[in-house]
Amino acid sequence: MDDRETGWRVAWRRLLPFLLGILLIGSLGALLYSASNASRDHARALAEQQRSFEIIALARAFEAQTARAEVTLARYVIGLNPDTGRLFQDQWRTAGAQLKALGYATRGTGWQRGNVEALQHAYAARGKTLNEIGLRTTYDQKMAALGRFHEAGTSRDLKRITALLDRVIHAENLRLRERSLAVTLAGDRTEWVGQTSRLLGLAMLVCVLFAAWFAHVAYSDRRNARRLAEAEAERADRLDLAVRARTAELTDAYERLKQESIERAAAEENLRQMHKMDAVGQLTGGIAHDFNNMLAVVVGGLELAKRKIRLKPQEASRHLDNAMEGANRASALTRRLLAFARSEPLLPSAVDPDALVSGMVDLIDRTIGDQIIVALAPQAQGWRIFVDQHQMENAILNLCVNARDAMDGRGRLTIGTGQAVLAAGEVGDCMAGDYVVLSVTDDGCGMSADVLARVFEPFFTTKPVGKGTGLGLSQIFGFVRQCEGEIRIESEPDKGTSVHIYLPRRIGDAVADADDSASPARVATLHPPTRILVVEDDPRVLNQTMAALAELGHLPIACDHPSKAAKLLANNSDIGLIMSDVLMPDLTGPEMIRALPAQYRHLPVLFVTGYAGDATASADFVGHEVLRKPYTLMALANALSTALNGSNQSGTVAAAE
Repeated sequence: MDDRETGWRVAWRRLLPFLLGILLIGSLGALLYSASNASRDHARALAEQQRSFEIIALARAFEAQTARAEVTLARYVIGLNPDTGRLFQDQWRTAGAQLKALGYATRGTGWQRGNVEALQHAYAARGKTLNEIGLRTTYDQKMAALGRFHEAGTSRDLKRITALLDRVIHAENLRLRERSLAVTLAGDRTEWVGQTSRLLGLAMLVCVLFAAWFAHVAYSDRRNARRLAEAEAERADRLDLAVRARTAELTDAYERLKQESIERAAAEENLRQMHKMDAVGQLTGGIAHDFNNMLAVVVGGLELAKRKIRLKPQEASRHLDNAMEGANRASALTRRLLAFARSEPLLPSAVDPDALVSGMVDLIDRTIGDQIIVALAPQAQGWRIFVDQHQMENAILNLCVNARDAMDGRGRLTIGTGQAVLAAGEVGDCMAGDYVVLSVTDDGCGMSADVLARVFEPFFTTKPVGKGTGLGLSQIFGFVRQCEGEIRIESEPDKGTSVHIYLPRRIGDAVADADDSASPARVATLHPPTRILVVEDDPRVLNQTMAALAELGHLPIACDHPSKAAKLLANNSDIGLIMSDVLMPDLTGPEMIRALPAQYRHLPVLFVTGYAGDATASADFVGHEVLRKPYTLMALANALSTALNGSNQSGTVAAAE
């Protein structure tokens, strides 16, 4: 019996470590499994909660960015600062990027997909409205842009964006409550696992106390575990070094990409500048060619008149008339160049579109070549338009050149005019009323819908590099809008293109034209012969001006430098008017007038200039008459009479007759 009990005790002692080990392993496995599940659930709940916070933050950021962009647009509409306009475009694109990020963040949430897609459509609609306001502002339609901006402030798309954002945030807040509850439950489960771990640790301590007698068996296991831990630590160190090296490589790659992006942006800016210079070079080259042709007419006519003046006076007179016509055409060419450079203000007048188009036939033929048949269809029937004639001619010529390129230099071009009675909003933003329609139609390659949607964008062109800048149609668009008109394009691939320009009809033109036609024949209020001080640094212009004043019956006194004006005024007390050039050495004309002694400030002043541009609206010219070169005797007589009779109190520009 004793031996049997002793055997059982020995067997029990041998079996006890195995039982304790099995119990320990089972408890540890169950604990690890519970801890793993609790940690995974807690991490998943935290990730879902973080995603909700991210979606809400993206929605708030998008809302703030769009509001910031609209504030910037308001500043641009009010201040007309191009940098503010570009800032608005950047901010609006940033809002679009944030909206894309919001769509990406909600890609796995079916209940948010519909809201985000609707928000993207509303954003696109809002972008079109704001871009239209920016475009109106760019083309100097400030009042229309302000009105459109006020309407956009209460528009349906803005309210829809706000409602959709509130819906997205509300849905995420509801989801956030569910996820917060899941985080709380996962945290409670993790806490329970922690408490269980502590209890199990206590049980393990008791077991260790009971199993201390077989510690020598576990020693070898611990030694092996130590070796394994050292190997893992070494492996972790190697992985850390590899991660650091890879991070450094990625940082260098990012810096290289950033530098390449900066260089690419600089190259694109240089290319745009080259396109601008190419456009200016082409225009000035063409103007110079036509200007030289006109000079050839002037020089040739004068030379032939000089030869025929004694033997054949009538033929000499005809040559002189040709030379005068060439000089007038040369003057018109310089005005076109100034108008293109925006250096000369618009001078609108009542224009007969049928006569305008008919008078441009020769110029169009020379520009687009003999292989294109030009047909006219004048149907305006006496209706007039109120535009700057030179700008209108430039617009028509640009459209003809575009048509030539679309037809590859061979085809049929039709230029027509017509009448249209439009209702409000029937064509673009045109108000209700009578309109003259000018159409340019070709049978060229036509345009696709994608190209047609972008034709009015500045610098957009389908031509290869060096063949165009994309400025033509955008300038025509701005000019037509400035004239309170509208432009529409109809085009299909391989079916040609028709450009229709709608311009308001000028009412009461017959009376106005009758007055205008009669005005050159009569001179403003005449004035008796007057002593006039002529300040001009060019001796040839000075001699010509002296002769012209003498021909008109006045008494001119020559002054070849502005510094001599004060002395000549002091020596000639009967001087009644000062006629001065604007640009001269040392002193300009306005500077010379300001430097005169106070006793001469009452004298009337007539400024003569070949290039005044927008400067004629400055304070230097207020209260003085301004006459542009070249001028005729009739224009000089009118300007002198206006200045001497004191009818010009606000500063005007006298046009050459």
